[in-house]
Amino acid sequence: MGERKLLFSCVLLAAQLCLSSSQVLRIGGIFETRESELVSMDELAFKFAVNNINRNKTLMPNTTLTYDIQRINLFDGFEASRRVCDQLALGVVAVFGPSHSSSVSAVQSICNALEVPHIQTRWKHPSVDNKDTFFINLYPEYTAIARAILDVVTFFKWRKLTVVYEDSTGLMRMQELIKAPAKFNLKIKIRQLTPGNQDARPLLKELKKDKEFFIIFDCSYRMAAELLKQLSSMGMMTEYYHFFFTTLDLFALDLEPYRYSGVNMTGFRLLNFDDPWVAATMDKWAMERLQGSKQESGLMDGVMTTDAALMYDAVFMVAVASQRATQMTVSSLQCHRHKPWRFGPRFMNLFKEIAAWNSYKGMNLTDKSGRDKNNNVTDSLANRTLIVTTILENPYVMLKKSDKELVGNDRYEGYCLDLLKELSNILGFTYEVRLVGDGKYGAQNDKGEWNGMVRELIDHVADLAVAPLTITYVREKVIDFSKPFMTLGISILYRKPNGTNPGVFSFLNPLSADIWMYVLLACTGVSCVLFVIARFTPYEWYNPHPCNPSSTLIQNNFTLLNSFWFGIGALMRQGSELMPKALSTRIVGGIWWFFTLIIISSYTANLAAFLTVERMDAPIDSADDLAKQTRIEYGAVRDGSTMTFFKKSKISTYEKMWVFMSSRKNTALVKNNQEGITRVLTTDYAMLMESTSIEYISQRNCNLTQIGGLIDSKGYGVGTPIGSPYRDKVTIAILQLQEEGKLHMMKEKWWRGNGCPEEDNKEANALGVENIGGIFIVLAAGLVLSVFVAIGEFIYKARRNADIEECVSFSAVMEDLGLSLQCYKGIRRRSRPHSGARSACIFCQPKRTAKGEGVRRDSST
Repeated sequence: MGERKLLFSCVLLAAQLCLSSSQVLRIGGIFETRESELVSMDELAFKFAVNNINRNKTLMPNTTLTYDIQRINLFDGFEASRRVCDQLALGVVAVFGPSHSSSVSAVQSICNALEVPHIQTRWKHPSVDNKDTFFINLYPEYTAIARAILDVVTFFKWRKLTVVYEDSTGLMRMQELIKAPAKFNLKIKIRQLTPGNQDARPLLKELKKDKEFFIIFDCSYRMAAELLKQLSSMGMMTEYYHFFFTTLDLFALDLEPYRYSGVNMTGFRLLNFDDPWVAATMDKWAMERLQGSKQESGLMDGVMTTDAALMYDAVFMVAVASQRATQMTVSSLQCHRHKPWRFGPRFMNLFKEIAAWNSYKGMNLTDKSGRDKNNNVTDSLANRTLIVTTILENPYVMLKKSDKELVGNDRYEGYCLDLLKELSNILGFTYEVRLVGDGKYGAQNDKGEWNGMVRELIDHVADLAVAPLTITYVREKVIDFSKPFMTLGISILYRKPNGTNPGVFSFLNPLSADIWMYVLLACTGVSCVLFVIARFTPYEWYNPHPCNPSSTLIQNNFTLLNSFWFGIGALMRQGSELMPKALSTRIVGGIWWFFTLIIISSYTANLAAFLTVERMDAPIDSADDLAKQTRIEYGAVRDGSTMTFFKKSKISTYEKMWVFMSSRKNTALVKNNQEGITRVLTTDYAMLMESTSIEYISQRNCNLTQIGGLIDSKGYGVGTPIGSPYRDKVTIAILQLQEEGKLHMMKEKWWRGNGCPEEDNKEANALGVENIGGIFIVLAAGLVLSVFVAIGEFIYKARRNADIEECVSFSAVMEDLGLSLQCYKGIRRRSRPHSGARSACIFCQPKRTAKGEGVRRDSST
């Protein structure tokens, strides 16, 4: 009996160890095992930490750290309770593990009752009553991680994203983000991976179809490794996708296969590799792991996971706390007695003094990649092959003519190909040119669906669209554009109007009909005024017989006919023998001469141009002229930016033009520019298109010309999908080409043609009958008129001379006519009365006496 009491006393003494003098300190570990692994990662880290601490004699010089490890099955809470009681009976200062929630709760309740620290390194949902006073979790709080994720989403300015979670705990961890849409104007879709199934390709296919480019995956690193492989097989590892993995072990995965895919991946990491102590610890871990069993699938060889690192920190924390503790003993505790460890609260306070988690300041993110991007623009594009969509359009993209069979990019040439080559030289990428499948630029139908090159960019079939693609508001909402590489506007392409040769009476064209009428009225008016003033002023009357000053007869030269003759002579720049003498008549004459000087000078200046230059008679001069008529049909390229401009315009003229075009879609709208040019040349059709294209076409076809000015102002840009990382780099390269003058040089190269003869540089043509034949007609008409007037005057004078005889014979008239036509005599005698037979008279009248003879007789009497 005495021997039994002695043995019991020895056992009791061995159980009550004083930390100040004891050489052994025991900790307990409860770890869950999987079918795929013999030893869990947490158990390996636990053993590694204990062994590493024992090697460090400076940390625990008088103490050896030992452990008791118990393995249980997953989700076996009863077995976990039994095993933790066994460890507490042995006497442990802390219990580590397990990791799953059902087992954790069972162990935690026992540790709380016996006041033994329970240390956890995995995420656990916090208890509602917060009574887990002896529970320490080194894993960050779920609210802190959720806030950090929200900060990243806000930093990247995401407006639409999808959250994919693995189990229900993921929704708990993402609560802060799920509540964010009301505050941050986010659109969030939530999807769940199929439980127990690692094949996520059906879900990924739906995400790709719905064009979900910003995705947050809340899953373990094992599932993350599988997802990366499946994303790659689905063709989603491109620069347009951005994946955010909430696992803290993303850095530990083998990401080398996706390094050059261009995909954006974001994750958090707790380990600070820049810390020398952390780096040394990880190197030791890597050495042991490489010498031990095979590394878990998906992880890089020898990499310490976050859970392993937290387990190491937890063991290290217990070691540091035990060194700071004084006069503390470890007791054997029995679960059925409910007698707590009296040093437990003190030990817990030491843990809190050693380490603390601070998550109140939020994320402080420095965009290092942005600075690097500015330093070297070619970083993300070097050695990449981009798919470039384009469309055949002269001179931007044309099929190269060659006797040999051409393949690849060598099949094409043009302005856009030169631009693409320059961008490639600057940014360092290679490219593959593909023609757009439907041959369209890109427009939106009534259902909101896009076609053409815009559609290919939306669907990520192409990386760039290098073509005469106009930057518009509606396109900018679905794709991104670089800065414009060419500015232009909409104008009208029409046949050059046929020249009209000057007519026979074209010498009248320099002055309008109104001006000719006003000139005639002015001539008549001035002649009448001159006649009246000359009659009124006394200085225009003179004595016709200067040798007889006493004569009472006075004479005025400005009769009504003479006044008209004076005005016409001045107008014809010939003058007359009549000269005004009075000041008033001279004022009238001077003003009339000044008037005629201006009129004749203006007429002469315009006459040469009207006689030598063909006049262009265009039926339209502007878009307003097109809108006001329906005889000339007009339209644009179907589903192009020009059509969209008129379709969306709110200006009344352009709305009216769109109504006309939409009512004749089958004839007004054409498939491409070449079809429109053919219609302009062969029919009465005007085409609305970009001014640069009109400039190119008119340089090569002198029968076509631009009508009017620009209807709007816009530019051509390089198209990219929304969010493309290439947009800013292409913009910088275009600005560089613009500053170097290469854009202008390329335009000159492809736009310069043979040219058309300029109207202003035409040499003056020799004038023919068709130009000035009217002058001869007027001259002939004047001559004929003068002959008839002369005959009239002759007959009138002959009648006046028959002052005695009652009849004038025909023979007498013929005699006078013969004397008048004798061209070698300048004088003749006045005709005398004839006494011929009256039967030969051609003019008969009563006998009368001339006034002159009566006067003379009165004078002689």
